[in-house]
Amino acid sequence: MTSSASDLLDKIRQQFDASPYPRIPFDKSPKDDNSLLYIHNLVTPYYLRNQKVIAPKGKVILDAGCGTGYKSLVLAEANPGAKIVGIDISEESIKLAGQRLEHHGFDNAEFHVLPIEELPKLDYQFDYINCDELLYLFPDLAIALQAMKSVLKPDGIIRSNLHSSIQRFNFFRAQKVFTMMGLMDKNPEDLEMEIVVETMKALKDNVQLKATTWNSNYEGEDGKERILMNYLFHGDKGYTISDLFTALRAADLDFISMVNWRQWDLMKLFKEPDNLPAFLGMSLPDISIEQQLQLFELIHPIHRLIDFWCGHPNKTHFVPVSEWTDSDWRVAKVHLYPQLKTPNFREDLVACITEIRAFPISQYLSPTEEFVGIDSSIALCLIPLLDQPQPMTSLVQHWKQVRPIDPVTLKPTDEKQAFYIVQQLLLSLESLGYVMLERQSYEDVTR
Repeated sequence: MTSSASDLLDKIRQQFDASPYPRIPFDKSPKDDNSLLYIHNLVTPYYLRNQKVIAPKGKVILDAGCGTGYKSLVLAEANPGAKIVGIDISEESIKLAGQRLEHHGFDNAEFHVLPIEELPKLDYQFDYINCDELLYLFPDLAIALQAMKSVLKPDGIIRSNLHSSIQRFNFFRAQKVFTMMGLMDKNPEDLEMEIVVETMKALKDNVQLKATTWNSNYEGEDGKERILMNYLFHGDKGYTISDLFTALRAADLDFISMVNWRQWDLMKLFKEPDNLPAFLGMSLPDISIEQQLQLFELIHPIHRLIDFWCGHPNKTHFVPVSEWTDSDWRVAKVHLYPQLKTPNFREDLVACITEIRAFPISQYLSPTEEFVGIDSSIALCLIPLLDQPQPMTSLVQHWKQVRPIDPVTLKPTDEKQAFYIVQQLLLSLESLGYVMLERQSYEDVTR
């Protein structure tokens, strides 16, 4: 490590020893934040990569750069029965992380003061690595990714993220301003934070730097953490989609998906996706995932984080659910997403069906950040999934039992019609992240 890199690491360590991050109270629990649990449930990326549903029990999860342990707590809540291992270079943060998990009753967790480069010292191989808000602090992305790859199981998955140089451009300008003012020569403390507040408040409201970065949330005691992480953040750097894919290739890792992939949909940026100008209509369908993401980033840079999943090179190929044949559907197994298996979800689902009103499923999990409602007449297909996964054929028979008569023709419900209705519901729910569908072999079904 060069002397400049070592000096920077010391500054970062001092900053987080003096101001452990994040400053979230010990008694705050993520139990009811289903969208946060959804992101941190290792079931999600495993399903996206393999179209298979795994159980988190017995898995070993690393929280790299765990800070004060709130994300470690989220990982523990989202993955029941998994072992949580946290590392961080800040000794003060590690102490708090251990106390946080103990406070919430998780005893299958351990924490170590350790930089990512020394991960092999732990003598663990991990099923899942969460490296949140850390990778962008490394001078060389590929080296950090390779360090995590070295302790990743062959079928393991890494989740990490980078600050977007395009979306966060104005904050990087602000950091340069305060570097010129000498506020980042050492570890920023209360005096430096006060100078930031005074400087930004002194600017006219229409001055671009203030208009694009500043608001009243940065003032007062609660604003100190935000100032440190935005205006006075040692080592903070920005990257592009191109930088990400270059680093993945250098580390010999496969890109799996953006963590919030539905919010990176290039086609949703167009008024009429099905009626594009001729040139776009011919060229866009053939471009790579990397190019699609690059275009989105350039056209609509709204994401602070380039948040992604990656893993060892993987030869697994599967047929997307949208391309399944009827034969595929007949041997399908249907899973309700784990974060939906709560007493409140069950109670409200039954109430909506009983009272014949739409069921607002996005109220309990919102991967798309859009309202999603299900008609009560079809929502009853979800009832059997509350207890355990179900074969597609069982859900079709369930539908026929509760709807034995076609309400229009008054004739017995046709098998083909019932199959189609259930199929369309599951297609919609799978695309939105509420159910997972496994394509089984004939032997699995008849076993």
